[in-house]
Amino acid sequence: MSKSNLIFIVLISIVLFNSCGDDPVVIDDSLTDFPYTPEAYPISYPNSFPKPVIPIDNPTTKEGVLLGRHLFYDPILSSDSSMSCSSCHLPHKNFTDDMATSKGVLGQFGKRSSMSTMNSVYAYNGFFWDGRSASLEDQALRPVEDPIELHENWPNVEAKLKKHPKYPELFRKAFGITKKSEITKELATKAIAQFERILVTGQNSIFIREKQGLVAFTSDQQEGHDMFFDLEPALPDAECNHCHAANLLTSNNYLNNGLDSAATYSDFKDYGRGSVTKFPSDTGKFKAPSLVNIALTAPYMHDGRFKTLEEVIDHYNSGGHGSPNKDNLIYNLKLTTRQKKQLLAFLHTFTDTSYYKNPDFFSPF
Repeated sequence: MSKSNLIFIVLISIVLFNSCGDDPVVIDDSLTDFPYTPEAYPISYPNSFPKPVIPIDNPTTKEGVLLGRHLFYDPILSSDSSMSCSSCHLPHKNFTDDMATSKGVLGQFGKRSSMSTMNSVYAYNGFFWDGRSASLEDQALRPVEDPIELHENWPNVEAKLKKHPKYPELFRKAFGITKKSEITKELATKAIAQFERILVTGQNSIFIREKQGLVAFTSDQQEGHDMFFDLEPALPDAECNHCHAANLLTSNNYLNNGLDSAATYSDFKDYGRGSVTKFPSDTGKFKAPSLVNIALTAPYMHDGRFKTLEEVIDHYNSGGHGSPNKDNLIYNLKLTTRQKKQLLAFLHTFTDTSYYKNPDFFSPF
């Protein structure tokens, strides 16, 4: 063999050897080694509450709740892995935070207060203060890509979940996928929604237990109750129950409760429900939240302007500020100092912290 031929063969061998190193490493994408045997999650919805509607295409399972619980508490959903859903929905604050408006991963503050995810399974008329999401699944989708909140995008999140050492198995067990590549944002938000649907409380509050004949109100709580529900002719009507109806303590409706003065609809700083429906008459309206555990969720209102329940009561007692669509039931109530304290005493009967004992509500990490 000539020297030139030998050199040629050596060069070809080097090229072939190096090219083999460039071949993509084949990774087993299959998840079928993990079992798919989902079990229904045993939720005991209170008899005193209406029966919730669960989507047919997203039944609540133990495996789905476990996956959703991981995702809810995992900062992997944020762009810098510093925040999770739970950063603004703290279990011991009835799944709100203690901020007037919440801070996102870039240090920016939003314009609205964090709403509670507790009892959200009963929110049949939209989610968020303005009702822009029709389902819990859609509600769970939005914070990830909100530039002020988690500031991430779903393709990145999907990629992180597919590469994760544990999540592919959890997705397989929750939804029966056969390959890592089948992990999607739709499945992730379905799991988060399943977790949120187990977050139910209120059945062990003094308010509900009194209705069941298990406890008795104090005299102040009773008078606060009668004013709240406009039941006693000898007492002034507090007009609370129209927007915070028993037993969920919400009407699930949107209203203008006189927080701001506005000569015209365009004068509102935050258009609220009107920014979604585009109806002028919805401008400045916000969702009436449930008052279950209201004593745990300060500060109050959509922008957290009131630090205490006393300030909230003072606002309603004053009749609020004038605007084109202020609710007719917001007027000067003329409650005395004693009557305001009695109303406050009744609001505290809505507290139920028995959910603290359920480990499935808290972080799995």
